[in-house]
Amino acid sequence: QASFKLLWSYNGDRHRRHKHDIVSYDSGNISAVTSSNKQIILVWESTPRAVCIFTRPNSSAVQELCKKMIRWLKEVKNITVFVEQRVKDELDESSDCTYVQTWDSEEELLFLHTKVDLVITLGGDGTVLWAASLFKGPVPPMVSFSMGSLGFMTAFQSERYKECLEYVMKGPVCITLRHRMQCQIVRNGESSASEMHLVLNEVSIDRGMSSCLTNLECYCDNVFLTSVQGDGLILSTTSGSTAYSLAAGGSMVHPHVPAILFTPICPHSLSFRPLILPGYVTLKVQVPLQNAWASFDGKDRVELSPGDQLICQMAPWPVPTASLEEATHHFLCSVRERLHWNLRK
Repeated sequence: QASFKLLWSYNGDRHRRHKHDIVSYDSGNISAVTSSNKQIILVWESTPRAVCIFTRPNSSAVQELCKKMIRWLKEVKNITVFVEQRVKDELDESSDCTYVQTWDSEEELLFLHTKVDLVITLGGDGTVLWAASLFKGPVPPMVSFSMGSLGFMTAFQSERYKECLEYVMKGPVCITLRHRMQCQIVRNGESSASEMHLVLNEVSIDRGMSSCLTNLECYCDNVFLTSVQGDGLILSTTSGSTAYSLAAGGSMVHPHVPAILFTPICPHSLSFRPLILPGYVTLKVQVPLQNAWASFDGKDRVELSPGDQLICQMAPWPVPTASLEEATHHFLCSVRERLHWNLRK
């Protein structure tokens, strides 16, 4: 499909003399080679030819915008559009946009990143999380339109979708590589591919319906870290630092910072404060006594029995999200305007 380059930007300067390859790109695969402390710029080398649109369900406003966007992409830009089967059925029922394509199996979904040049989401951060969860490996560049209640990762205004998509498809465009965490459940010393989870925000381990405190043994690179006694534990990416981790007392961290947030939930000890660990470490959480429950980005809730382990490390496939401004400007604006950080009436 469409080819592109990712360049470094230095102090807002996008000249080619500052370019530096920081990621690898091969057949639609974007994988991080090293963490970047500079803004990343996407420059198209050929025009995008296919997009995939993910929408928030049960919203008439989202459904109507989706129809308008599909018509514009097909009739004006001559771009192939993929949607989920649910969305295609809704469009077929209304006899609108019957030319959209979808996938019929999990195997086709695994190779979707090789067929589309852009992923478009219509909704809030939850829609971004859902779209990212469907890509078990590389993720195409993502353009997220704000149609939710908060939206730290939705950088574009839905009412200006034509102007925004023109800007993104023409390039160059600012990109934030939002790193994901790879979580593997190990039972009886054996791991299963069916119990591998990729999270963009966080994995949380809690006590479930039990009235007793959790007791979780935590290791960092096979070195004993601590024993968590309390309601549970959150292991968060920096993108998820403004989500559940923040509500539990964790710090807000810029998404470009390569780190894993270690945040206890209502700890028994008042000296048990949140911790920020480097992104290259491997964390292991072991359940020694009573059962616990793990949730991955707020879903796929599974039970952990005594002796089970949860092993977490940063995944090699980030979610590249586009924005109108540089990543730092967008992050600070989101914190101030959407979270109302340090604002008093």
